[in-house]
Amino acid sequence: MTDRALLTLTQWLSPAFPLGGFAYSHGLELAISEGQVRDAAGLRGWLDAVLTGGGGRADAWLLSMVLQGADADEMAALAEALAGSKERWAETYEQGAAFARTVAEMGGPKRPARALPVAVGEAARDLGLGPKTVISLYLHSFASNLVSAGVRFIPLGQAAGQSALSALHEVIERVAEEALGATVDGLSTGAFAADLNAARHEDMDVRIFKT
Repeated sequence: MTDRALLTLTQWLSPAFPLGGFAYSHGLELAISEGQVRDAAGLRGWLDAVLTGGGGRADAWLLSMVLQGADADEMAALAEALAGSKERWAETYEQGAAFARTVAEMGGPKRPARALPVAVGEAARDLGLGPKTVISLYLHSFASNLVSAGVRFIPLGQAAGQSALSALHEVIERVAEEALGATVDGLSTGAFAADLNAARHEDMDVRIFKT
């Protein structure tokens, strides 16, 4: 059953799962356009900051609290309140709504549309997997999507993109471990450049990503 559960989670977090994640850059498009991120090293550094102090960390903590029994309605409201911009809200809510809808269409229970980490956490409760495993794979999916955006827009070669993602594995593991002790009082973010880019992104004259 654990193997089957792991396969299910892997499917949910796969790029093939229809969340539309390829359309979101989490403010990275603006960072690239303005020269803040120019190469694989810059991409890796940007994602490190987002994972350890920005949206990645917030998602990990929300996901952890839901997995460990926090009320999903309360966490959904908190997730929306934490969205620092309209685009960040749209990014997490639209993907979460698509996740809940697709899981229901596959035969799972029908659940309300919620922010993505809350939606994943609520569904993953039924899998019986360890919270760190779920959080780690979620963060890997989060980072992988942004690496893909960087590969397409910087642009980078595929090998350079994969090397950047591989270099983030240690960061992902550390953030997942820290999230196991998540509490509402300890939930904070500090990746201000990413938040500001998300807020300014919608005013770009030309853009290929939604956020």
